[in-house]
Amino acid sequence: MRIHRRALFGALAGLAGLLSLQAPAAAQAAKEVRIDWATYNPVSLVLKEKGLLEKALAGDGVTVRWVQSLGSNKALEFLNAGSLDFGSTAGAAALLARINGNPIKAVYVYSRPEWTALVTRPNTGIAAVRDLKGRRIAVTRGTDPHIFLIRALQGAGLTERDVKLVLLQHPDGRTALDRGDVDAWAGLDPIMAAAEIETGAVLFHRNAAANTWGVLNVREDFAKANPDLSRKVLAAYEEARAIAVGRPDELRRILGAATKLPEPVVARQLERTDLSHSAIGPLQAETILAAGKALQEAGVIPAGTDVEGAVNNLIDRRFNTASQ
Repeated sequence: MRIHRRALFGALAGLAGLLSLQAPAAAQAAKEVRIDWATYNPVSLVLKEKGLLEKALAGDGVTVRWVQSLGSNKALEFLNAGSLDFGSTAGAAALLARINGNPIKAVYVYSRPEWTALVTRPNTGIAAVRDLKGRRIAVTRGTDPHIFLIRALQGAGLTERDVKLVLLQHPDGRTALDRGDVDAWAGLDPIMAAAEIETGAVLFHRNAAANTWGVLNVREDFAKANPDLSRKVLAAYEEARAIAVGRPDELRRILGAATKLPEPVVARQLERTDLSHSAIGPLQAETILAAGKALQEAGVIPAGTDVEGAVNNLIDRRFNTASQ
């Protein structure tokens, strides 16, 4: 009888072990949401300061961990590594990441910005993109400013091989420009606005249409395992956006506190930031696709890539909380 009992216990233990192996970790309800904040995403700053997400998830026993993103490239690195569940990027940067195997979905629009331009110091002799040939340019690879630069060079009949790229994070790019270590910089607000106002930096090439939308991305496995939680995150984001739109003075205060920048710089950034959209869909797809096609023509995206299919795979409208 003892042998049978041992055999039974052994079988039960083996079955339990088998079931634990077969149950994927992603199927377990998340107890924490890891989400970024970024100075290029003003809505994220409102969301963080007001504690809206913490309040929305308190009843579910879900905690919130905030992580700063210094650029699309960092947000995408964090998402790919699994250290973020939701991350703020430019739409074109998200597309490149998706094509390169980063399993993300773009689920929300936090802004329609003109957040990048090509910047130089006064008296460098640079007045147009064609003047960049042979010059040193600071840029953060894998971000909208980088993509903006590639498209601008392409429009002037140049490529990255015709210039000297100096790879730096956005704040360091501005510092390098100020010091004279580089001749130009692919800028990003609010750092770019600060350079304009504080040192007289010149935005010598602007093209609002070539700035892709600011999108919030979620890890695909997280959204699949936590659809209700993902909707609650976006609902809280929408609440924060409503505050940002309806209380501009409050938005300026929050952005100023987060960036430690003076009010004129904050105002300049917000002049170039449209917060009236939030639902992701055809408008964003069209802009991201145009950027993707330009990058493919420039050789950044391989010629055989189905760019339109990649855009369709990137954008997920299931979690939309508002109209276009």
